[in-house]
Amino acid sequence: MALAGRRGNARLPPEVNRVLYVRNLPFNITADEMYDIFGKYGAIRQIRIGTTKDTRGTAFVVYEDIYDAKNAVDHLSGFNVANRYLIVLYYQQAKMSKKLDQRRKEEELTKLQEKYGVAPGDKK
Repeated sequence: MALAGRRGNARLPPEVNRVLYVRNLPFNITADEMYDIFGKYGAIRQIRIGTTKDTRGTAFVVYEDIYDAKNAVDHLSGFNVANRYLIVLYYQQAKMSKKLDQRRKEEELTKLQEKYGVAPGDKK
């Protein structure tokens, strides 16, 4: 492979990284199937498939090389797996932590409302 050629002086967008966030996966997809699909684009360090009610149908794929991850995003976004079209995005820590913080705040608010017997729509 011409590794040096593809890495020349190509500048990648700032959001490009080795960790991909995959959505719209079939719920019954196996790790082996994930390795078959994503392994075609480079060496994979890790795949984590969502197993809880909230994370089913999602996965994180970590590549060894950032260029392999970019190649996978370019080729697998919209790829059909079991009549589902994959959504493949670069993992962005800042966006994920904002969602988690918002979820935690909502849970905390709900607990406080229950503790003090306040209905969600009550205003004084």
